[in-house]
Amino acid sequence: MGTRITVELSHADAAIARQGVDAVMAEMRRIDNSMSPWIESSELARLNREAADHPVAVSEELFNLIKTSIEFSRLTGGAFDITFASVGFLYDYRKGVHPDALQRREATELINYRNLVLDDATHRISYSKPGVRIDLGGIAKGHAVDRCITLLQSLGIHQALVTAGGDSRMIGDRWGRPWSIGVRDPRNENKLVAVIPLEDVAVSTSGDYERYFEEDGIRYHHIINPESGDSARELRSVTIIGPDATTTDILSTSVFVLGLEKGLALVNRLPDIDAILVDRHGAMHYSEDLQPARKPESGARPAAAPVPD
Repeated sequence: MGTRITVELSHADAAIARQGVDAVMAEMRRIDNSMSPWIESSELARLNREAADHPVAVSEELFNLIKTSIEFSRLTGGAFDITFASVGFLYDYRKGVHPDALQRREATELINYRNLVLDDATHRISYSKPGVRIDLGGIAKGHAVDRCITLLQSLGIHQALVTAGGDSRMIGDRWGRPWSIGVRDPRNENKLVAVIPLEDVAVSTSGDYERYFEEDGIRYHHIINPESGDSARELRSVTIIGPDATTTDILSTSVFVLGLEKGLALVNRLPDIDAILVDRHGAMHYSEDLQPARKPESGARPAAAPVPD
């Protein structure tokens, strides 16, 4: 997954608890081997190599995930688009490399989820233009977290937290208390700007501090605006709370790209979705149903608690 994977769980039978931990790690490796664009033998890597030449048959799991991504592309007006990789592969955040203006403009012309042609009957996918690439970085980790939670539940484990990078999902409580999820300060990894007590929900955070470099005062990071092919810079971080990690993973990326006004508008019209945004100036913003110092109604999700300086 290219990120840290953690699982915390409780079960009266230590053998089942260990089985649960092992199942999570094995599932994460399985999905990584299928959906990583950097593993040559993966389904995704083969798709990127061959789908512009001929339709490629993929697993039902990968087909459905790509189909879900297209549905969210339509919902977000293209703010979420897995074909961002058509330009994204030109960035190397470790080496501090980014495309020049001409390279970016030419590659950005290939970013369009409509360039993906799906055949529901055969689970074959083709790309309508050469040069199109996809990357599931904004959906696969959330999907993996959800899959792991399902596996734990099948083992009779009903108190657990699974995290893959910025994507988490929790079931039950943490020994009689809610799970506490911290929202880090985008400019200080040792500081939290909010702590959220939660149960039976998923949380995803997308930030401009995860993979980035700076050049001439400009921060280049991995959350690409499909319209420009450049890093989205109106926000520093977006945290989404929702029913499952696949959805929160997608929406944290989408809202980051949409920016403050359009991002909050999207969240506020979606049921069971809340958000905490940190703008480019470091100011915090909340969706309508998630406000600090607001006493939650009976049965409502607990509000975020800002961390004092």
